[in-house]
Amino acid sequence: MNFEKLPKFATVVKAREDAVVTRRDQHEARAAVIERVSGELVAAGMQRMAARAFVAVLTSDDARMTAAEVGEVLQASPAAVSGAMRYLEQVDMIRRSREPGSRRDVFSLGDDVWYEALGHKDGVIDGWQRAMAEGASTLGLDTAAGRRLDETREFFAFVGKEMPILLERWRAHRATLPGHGDNAGGDST
Repeated sequence: MNFEKLPKFATVVKAREDAVVTRRDQHEARAAVIERVSGELVAAGMQRMAARAFVAVLTSDDARMTAAEVGEVLQASPAAVSGAMRYLEQVDMIRRSREPGSRRDVFSLGDDVWYEALGHKDGVIDGWQRAMAEGASTLGLDTAAGRRLDETREFFAFVGKEMPILLERWRAHRATLPGHGDNAGGDST
């Protein structure tokens, strides 16, 4: 028996143990991030499971996961994950696609998820604005409630007007970030 190989073997075993600990640490760190960030989204009004599912995809290496992968990361039922993914797709926070030859849906973030999610809210903001205008008209501007509704309508009109400008400013700023400009070789949207 060649005893000179024993220290090398011990080094290999130690390296493998360190790799397992590192993966476990990364998993625990990711779980903590998912809970922290999704907690903020829930506090802002998002459904809890949808928030957790969104952050799971957001924190994945390639921003793409199957529903089964999301369920595994979150330790959630397929039904809960399915409902969350459907909601996220409806509000333009994720995209559903299917790999050629596969029957599994893959959920991914767009290149600029926040731009997409906010940019598609024009119809929602317009609807809110119309509802507030109707309410103000019905109650009358001579009432406190009518004036509040009209001011809310005015706020949504302002937001609707400013949002495209703000989003274009974001695109210009994003293009200056590392990995997003002309030198990145990819789409800067």
